[in-house]
Amino acid sequence: QVQLVESGGGLVQAGASLRLSCAASGLTSSIYAMAWFRQASGKERDFVAALALSDADTTYAQSVKGRFTISRDSGKNTVYLNMNGLKPEDTATYFCAAAAGASPRFFYLSYEYNFWGQGTQVTVSS
Repeated sequence: QVQLVESGGGLVQAGASLRLSCAASGLTSSIYAMAWFRQASGKERDFVAALALSDADTTYAQSVKGRFTISRDSGKNTVYLNMNGLKPEDTATYFCAAAAGASPRFFYLSYEYNFWGQGTQVTVSS
């Protein structure tokens, strides 16, 4: 129904910036919210940021507030995650997620999202 493809990951040094992209295709009109989650090796998948498409309201994890920004380009069905001041603890696989068919009740919960991308690796060296 909805396909998501992430890109933009890479290996950077601490303090660097990256912009991740998530291109959505398929039944994109059914999407209510987009989000980014990340999962470090051997760790749980953690919420990073979310964007409600209806009003563009954003939600961020405390660990990334002031450093990361989620945004959208509706014309290209793309959501971005601008990451500034990257730290080694930001190292993880970053996943794009979409909530389609219904609006999420809690944007930070992974089970609210029913479509996921394949992930893009971000590695930050000290």
